[in-house]
Parts: sequence; structure tokens; C-alpha cells
Amino acid sequence: MNDDLAALSARIDRTNELLQRMLAEVAKTPSTHAIFVDAGYLYAAAGRLVAGTEDRRAFDLDTEGLIEALIDRARTIFADSRLLRIYWYDGARRRIHTAEQQSIAELPDVKVRLGNLNANNQQKGVDSLIRSDLESLARHRAISDAALLGGDEDLVSAVEAAQGYGARVHLWGVEAPEGRNQAEPLLWEVDSQRTFDLDFFKPYVSRRAALPYEATAIRPTREDVRFVGAQIAAKWLAARGRESLVELLPGHPYLPGSVDQDLLVEAEGLLQYSLRGQADLRRALRDGFWEHLQTQY
Repeated sequence: MNDDLAALSARIDRTNELLQRMLAEVAKTPSTHAIFVDAGYLYAAAGRLVAGTEDRRAFDLDTEGLIEALIDRARTIFADSRLLRIYWYDGARRRIHTAEQQSIAELPDVKVRLGNLNANNQQKGVDSLIRSDLESLARHRAISDAALLGGDEDLVSAVEAAQGYGARVHLWGVEAPEGRNQAEPLLWEVDSQRTFDLDFFKPYVSRRAALPYEATAIRPTREDVRFVGAQIAAKWLAARGRESLVELLPGHPYLPGSVDQDLLVEAEGLLQYSLRGQADLRRALRDGFWEHLQTQY
């Protein structure tokens, strides 16, 4: 009997020793955090705060500088933790990177994840991407803390999923000029909440100068604009060749963001008229562009 008790006591001692070793190893393992940025929320909220508009075309955002500022702020907040990476969620036509999104993806410690962009320039699928990443990283113990810069109520499920695996989720927001720009249910679910003010964002947001077209310029007709679209298409095809045309056609009636922006800028120069906010004329421009390309295929 005494021998059995002695053996049991020895096993308990060994178990305790192994447990203490394991806890010591865990204590040595640094905490890890990641930053999750809903770019749609960021552009809209920061643009409204600094430039007075949510229209991305009306202001420039120094994304590289802002990302570095967010990483630096995280280093201060999570002082004993290392950064896994920053996740940047945005929308794009057919999930094809724009030139700006590609430049962001090339930054160190940044992962760009793209949802779709519908005909009304609304993001689709971004919230589900955030949930998937948050849940996966938390489940695999890849992060202990998640800083989430966003405001949509649909992100509540992402927060709950990460918390279910033991991660702490900290909501970051952009100061609202009035009222709130983050859903209350989201504020209720997170472990902490922090708002960045005008002084934080001001160095990274600058309003674009007004286009140098006279406000009194005569508005072109849809046919004028359609013709200019066809002109630009002919020039584009001559410069890019048929291989680029074959790549572009499956996306009809949508154009990649970089092509669409170049088309707009060149057309405004030829017409000497701003097409910003002129939805019918911009449609005519794209129609003319596509019609010429399709006749050449």
C-alpha cells in the first residue's frame, strides 16, 4: 500500500514538474498582435473628418505613412507583443488590384485582401474576409490581440468568432465630426475601444485641388463624350495591343480601376470639362470606349 502511494506521489510530482516547464515555456513565448483595417470605413471616415467628404476621388490618402503610424501606435499599445502583420481589406472590380492597392500590397508586413465592388461602388464580401482571417488566426493561436479598424455592425460575428478562441479584440475608430460612425453592437462586443482624432489623420489626408476647368464650360453631349471614349480606346489599343484587349473583354461592362481612372482623366483633358459627379456622361464615356474595342475583336 505504501509502495502504491509512493508511486502515485512520484507520478504527481513528475506531472507537476512537466506542467511547470510548460508554463515557463509559455511565459517565454511573446504575445502576437495583428491589425485589421476595413479600408472602406477608413477612407470614408478619415475623408469626412479631414477633407469634409467621403468621395475617394476628392482627396489623397498617404496609405504608406498611415500604415506606418498605425503600426507604431500598436507597438505602444501592445508593448510586450510582436506584430504578425497588418491586413488591409478593400473592394475592387472582379477582385483585380488597382494600382494603389498593388502599391499597398508591396509594403512590408502588409497583406491586402480584396472583396468585390458592385456597380454602385459598394464593397461586397469584405466582412466575411475579416471574419475568416480573425477566426483562423485566433483558432491557431497565431495572435493574442487583434486591433480592428472598422465600424460595420456585420463585424460583430467576426469579433465573437475570434473571442471564442481566446483572442482579445480591440476596436479602433476614426473620430466622427458629429454623432458616431461605428455601430453600437460592435462597440458592445469588443474588449476595448480607442478613437483616433483629427491630429492623428491630418498628416496623411490631403484634399485634391479642383480640376482646372471653368465652371461655366459648356456641358458636352452624350454623343460628344461617347466619341471621345472611342478615341481613347483606339489610342489604348494601339499602345497595349490585342493581348491586353483579350484580357480586358471578360470584364465587360466593368473596367479595372486603373484603366477607368486613366480613361476619366484623359477624357476630361480632351473635353476640358469635369466628368466628376456626371454619372450619365461617365457611362457614355465607358460605352464609347467599349464599343470601339468590341468592333476590333
